[in-house]
Amino acid sequence: MEKISIIVPCYNEEKALPLFYEELQKNIKTFPKNVCFEIIFVNDGSKDHTLNVIKNLSKKDDSIKYISFSRNFGKESAIYAGLENSTGDYVTLMDADLQDPPSLLKEMYRLVTEENYDAVGTRRVNRKGEPIIRSFFAKLFYKLINKMTPFEMVDGARDFVFMKRTVVNSLLSLKEYNRYSKGLFSFVGYDVKWLEYENIQRVAGTTKWSFWKLTKYALEGITAFSTTPLLISSAIGLIFCIVSFLMILLIIFKTLILGDPTSGWPSLVCIIFMVSGIQLFSLGIIGQYLSKTYLEVKQRPLYFIKDTNIENK
Repeated sequence: MEKISIIVPCYNEEKALPLFYEELQKNIKTFPKNVCFEIIFVNDGSKDHTLNVIKNLSKKDDSIKYISFSRNFGKESAIYAGLENSTGDYVTLMDADLQDPPSLLKEMYRLVTEENYDAVGTRRVNRKGEPIIRSFFAKLFYKLINKMTPFEMVDGARDFVFMKRTVVNSLLSLKEYNRYSKGLFSFVGYDVKWLEYENIQRVAGTTKWSFWKLTKYALEGITAFSTTPLLISSAIGLIFCIVSFLMILLIIFKTLILGDPTSGWPSLVCIIFMVSGIQLFSLGIIGQYLSKTYLEVKQRPLYFIKDTNIENK
């Protein structure tokens, strides 16, 4: 028998979960009889009745396991908890809102088992239905981060990834507190096949990712996998040092040779404000890296489990 672990992070998904489970079961039944499943729902501190829905499903289906956090720790912690508690030969991550179509599971399984890929990832070929501004900044982010990192992060990539156990073990070996899954998947490498599909709207509920949360997540990805912002701030500082030196030479030339005394306090004030702004910008970049280091050295747990039906937990 081969076992597939399906990890489903959940945050306020009580309306979507029954629909997700029904659709998932339809596709699970199409797999060969030598394949069994475990479905791990990770309740990330939901404020609605998500946990009750999961518990009711687990009473009907022995393959369902659940982990409920003591509070909301974030999707990255939920993903890690699912990976850490999975026991399958293959593991996949899925969202409960059906934006990750279960119909792709069988093809993902085939590609890994028959064509010997280590993992199969999914990516949206478009962002139909998303606000134009969000789509624009998302594309801009991937262009920037791919120039900053030595490995490629695929534009439109989802967390919906089907992996061999070797890939999962590699991900679990990365114990960092500040996690950015898309970057971690790219970092560990392996042979990955990408499946493309049209963007799908949520089946129920509302998105938990506001523009501000996505911006913070993007900054998390940049600072987690690149030191380029530090180099940029250093380069800006060097450029301004050179410009300042040249301006000093110009002032000396105008004053001593041409007899034109230095004047113009408005321009001086503008220059001071500009340079001060650049200094604060550079300090902000350094502060971001220091804050990440501060959180890492504390070595706090990524999550705390309040309730679970997994043995020995």
